[in-house]
Amino acid sequence: MRTRVLTGAVAAAALGAGTFGAVSANASAPAAAPAAAVRADAADKNLQQTTHLTVAAATEAAQATLDAAKKENQRVSVAVVDRNGNTLVTLRGDGAGPQSYEAAEKKAFTAVSWNAPTSELVKRLEQAPTLKDIPGTLFLGGGAPVQVKGAPVAGIGVAGAPSGDLDEKFARAGVASLTK
Repeated sequence: MRTRVLTGAVAAAALGAGTFGAVSANASAPAAAPAAAVRADAADKNLQQTTHLTVAAATEAAQATLDAAKKENQRVSVAVVDRNGNTLVTLRGDGAGPQSYEAAEKKAFTAVSWNAPTSELVKRLEQAPTLKDIPGTLFLGGGAPVQVKGAPVAGIGVAGAPSGDLDEKFARAGVASLTK
């Protein structure tokens, strides 16, 4: 009996890993990510160096995002996450809805995770509908990756405008503010 239970557990784990691998393979953007933001440490091959957005830069980008939304009389929240999906800054604009705060974080996480605007990722759901089941993600327009030489270093997510297109327009304004 014990052998059957262990065999069943191993089979279930293998099936789950295979399913996750298939979803990951379908979700991946380019096969080879650019090495500009992550590179091996020449002095120690067991270490790697990565590029991260500073808190000051994340705060400036978040404020630029809110300013872009305010110019169009939109009440939104904005979140900036680092390359690992950890929240650096979240600002809730005056009058933004209570749901917008969490949605902005999830959009930012989703954009940096796949190194793509969330509006593009929405289209990928047609081929891999289970992507939306990955915890912490939100496949709605409004997230934009921050890239250095094509590699993701952060994500900006916006929520609260009447459409994902507007949310994403404001997120792109935050990304653009980093290159000035």
